Amino acid sequence: MDQVFEFIINTRTAFIKLVDSLTIEQLNKIPDGYNNNIIWNFGHIVVSTQTLCYFRTGIWSTPDAVKFNEYYKKDTKPTYTVTEAEVAELKAIALASIETIKADYAKGIFTNTTPFITATYGVQLNSIEEVLITTIGHDNVHFGYASALKKKV
Repeated sequence: MDQVFEFIINTRTAFIKLVDSLTIEQLNKIPDGYNNNIIWNFGHIVVSTQTLCYFRTGIWSTPDAVKFNEYYKKDTKPTYTVTEAEVAELKAIALASIETIKADYAKGIFTNTTPFITATYGVQLNSIEEVLITTIGHDNVHFGYASALKKKV
């Protein structure tokens, strides 16, 4: 699983570099014909992995424990202008949350995963390992969206 965590960190590091290459205005811009922006895609990966790892395993009874979840969860879209302070916090959480999940995985706390079907891929995930492997694909989908949006902003 170390390699899985490494892939997740590598994608998030690349995503942070993309975020760092843009102004706050560019991060917040929703191009014509689109319903989200670069910072929403980044925030979405930050909250999704935590929610899937801790809520879907029953460790947390509600996804409300995930900071910014209300703004970036599935089926949301940007409703406000994100500040530079929020961008900085999202970047910190993006990496720190994976390190926390990695440490908790090593401790063996993810013992019960309620099987669920992903909205993105339509496949059932039955274990924390499947959730983490799917995180790689999910993060890369949104990194790809953000990379494409960069050409429009």
